[in-house]
Amino acid sequence: MHSNFFAGIPERLPQELFTTLLTADNLRIERIVSHGQSSPVGFWYNQPQHEWVLVISGAARLQIDDQTIELSPGDHVNIPAHTRHRVEWTTPDEPTLWLAVHYGRQG
Repeated sequence: MHSNFFAGIPERLPQELFTTLLTADNLRIERIVSHGQSSPVGFWYNQPQHEWVLVISGAARLQIDDQTIELSPGDHVNIPAHTRHRVEWTTPDEPTLWLAVHYGRQG
């Protein structure tokens, strides 16, 4: 199936937009579009799979456990399964486009 990663990106979003691009055994690839969104206060992701994320455009700040990471286009980070993490900030004046790869056994 052919599609374009940059197609259909809304100018404004009330919440992050998650689009699954591919799924296979123990693998999910997503496009995430953020536009000034962040995780709710006190909310932490704690996912059963590893997650590798790449910022394609825009910028973001992640908190992974007690470490804060600034991400610009081209920056990527691997987040091991069951590692607490949250999005502290994304650019409010342009979309932040992420490529997220969730992989490994769940559980």
